[in-house]
Amino acid sequence: MNKVCHFEIPIEDRDRAKTFYAEVFGWRTEDMPFQDDVYTFAITTPVDDEFMYMEKGGINGGMFKREAPFQGPVVTMEVDSIDNHIPKIEAAGGKLLVPKGEVPEMGWYAYFRDTEGNVMGLWENMKKA
Repeated sequence: MNKVCHFEIPIEDRDRAKTFYAEVFGWRTEDMPFQDDVYTFAITTPVDDEFMYMEKGGINGGMFKREAPFQGPVVTMEVDSIDNHIPKIEAAGGKLLVPKGEVPEMGWYAYFRDTEGNVMGLWENMKKA
């Protein structure tokens, strides 16, 4: 069974969103350059030096600029192999939206639309030697 490992919240105003989630839920945020923009980590539980959660059951997330197809929150599932899951998603009626991409030194991601129209994510951890 693949577990939920991450969430993402599309945002319009980064500073406003960071302030809201800090004030309401006590989340810590940290910005990281990503591609041609910024990705904001939403830290809801303690993390190690690689931003991986340290508490069992802990889930952290992120915030990114709202743009198509990302109009609502995204739930991400951790899988052993994105390459093995894409054919399963398509065979079950889902559609790949964003192909496998790399987050250096962390892992890989992809996004798909499920049969109900929801945008969901896949995450594959990078195997450490």
